[in-house]
Amino acid sequence: MNQSTENLDIKNNKYSKLKKIAKECFDLIVVPVLLALFCSKILIVNATIPSSSMEDTILPGDRIIGLRLAYLFQEPEREDIIIFRFPDDESQVFIKRVIGLPEETLRIIDGRVYVNGSDTPLEEIYVKELPRGSFGPYKVPKDSYFVMGDNRNHSHDSRFWEHKYVKQENIMAKALFQYYPRLRMVE
Repeated sequence: MNQSTENLDIKNNKYSKLKKIAKECFDLIVVPVLLALFCSKILIVNATIPSSSMEDTILPGDRIIGLRLAYLFQEPEREDIIIFRFPDDESQVFIKRVIGLPEETLRIIDGRVYVNGSDTPLEEIYVKELPRGSFGPYKVPKDSYFVMGDNRNHSHDSRFWEHKYVKQENIMAKALFQYYPRLRMVE
């Protein structure tokens, strides 16, 4: 083997090692970053809870993952916990429970929710305490939802907003699970 062939082999070997290191760096750094960006923009919403409005279901400081695709093939249902853009300021993201569905009429009498003139209130086992007072009636528009926090006496929700209803197009995700400070399903 002559000198120039040996130099070429050494250069090829160095190039091969650099190429292998670059691929490993790409696999270890770039692929996970791209995957995380894809997940956060297409599949999931990550939310940190700032207030006590959803106690005792979700506490301040809890971190929640919501699934963006949850409502791709089905509509939100009563009692779903949703992550959405706040109707009065769409730059803010809120999390609340769906109480009223499209085209329903709601009344809140002595803290209990009645739907479409029923004499029987909703059974809401998740409510921390019954809210004070009576509200409504609220006629939920088509493609919109009436939402409330589980901690009704400490929740800024549909009862008090200027734009009372969450439009379906502003629902970002269905809350699925809490991952901090402990891992559990959110219901």
